[in-house]
Amino acid sequence: MELQRPKFWDNINVNDLARNFFEGLLILVPVVTTLYVAWLVLQTIDGWLNIPIPGVGFLVTVGLITLTGRYASTVFVQKMLDVLERVLVKAPFVKILYTSLKDLIAAFMGEKRRFDQPVVVTLSPGGYAEVVGFVTRTDLEFLGLLDHVAVYFPQSYNFAGHVLVFPKMQVRPLEAESADVMAFILSGGVSGGENR
Repeated sequence: MELQRPKFWDNINVNDLARNFFEGLLILVPVVTTLYVAWLVLQTIDGWLNIPIPGVGFLVTVGLITLTGRYASTVFVQKMLDVLERVLVKAPFVKILYTSLKDLIAAFMGEKRRFDQPVVVTLSPGGYAEVVGFVTRTDLEFLGLLDHVAVYFPQSYNFAGHVLVFPKMQVRPLEAESADVMAFILSGGVSGGENR
């Protein structure tokens, strides 16, 4: 007796199944990963405040941060923050952590934003290889480097990067939005710009 294959199997194409599977991955992986990370953040912040109602700890934290920003410019709060900063800057290891974090956050937000000058750097004069980065300092006289700039090159799919120093003549500004350039670099050239 010979086993009969079900008729629905005749209409299934393995290549179509594989294509559908990968299309499903392209849709679901970013959505599920984003939702999972958001859930972890909410759960972690709720855990800090030990509030049993999900999301309330997050809202309280956002409110406290907003209130701090709102009242930071008042004389009383500014004096308190100045005293706290003086204490943090005097502690040996805390100083490095505090000043680095403060400068990093200020580089992305606020009036002293640093990642607002996207550039293309020619790696060697007369060469064809170029790298996209951000000018973070235009004056390097304190290093004895006149006519040089510091360029930060973020790494793709990573929160790390390198600061390299180049002669100004090898650095050319890009006519692009900083956010688009950062998305382009961090995604390995996949994201950024309008053609997604």
